[in-house]
Amino acid sequence: MRPEKTFIVSDIREKLQASPYLLIVDFTGMKVPHFESLRTRLDGVGARLDVVRNSFLRIAATDLSMPELSESLTGQTAMVTGESDICAAAKTLKTFAAEFKLPKVRAGVLDNAALSAEQVNDLAELPSKDVLRAKLLGLLQTPASSFVRILNEPAASLARVLKAKADAQAPAA
Repeated sequence: MRPEKTFIVSDIREKLQASPYLLIVDFTGMKVPHFESLRTRLDGVGARLDVVRNSFLRIAATDLSMPELSESLTGQTAMVTGESDICAAAKTLKTFAAEFKLPKVRAGVLDNAALSAEQVNDLAELPSKDVLRAKLLGLLQTPASSFVRILNEPAASLARVLKAKADAQAPAA
């Protein structure tokens, strides 16, 4: 392989190693302004869209022992990688595709497990990571708040009884 091609493959390999996920996208028919708009939206959620040659992506994925992607690597291919949240990237792709009918997600890889286009779509339906964390925190706090309320109730009841007794004994003014 020529040196410049080796450099491109190593660049793709580095991007794949740095990302916990990979989404393979078919961008056939997209115009440059739409492509740039999609890149901007993905950048907002910490993801990156790169156009790649199928053979280069196949070589880089094989070098990293990723699942077999050959069926998904046909036509014009772009890869989406990111820092952390695959759901946000999938949601951005789904929203963009709903607006412009392009691009089409072909497949994905998450934690070295292959994902179908349907599974990527299911990930797009999930709430964001921050919403899920807030729900989990709420669930974890519920037993603690109930426990504190139960512990506080006898003292509060006693205080209400003493207040009622004091009000009853107070002379009417």
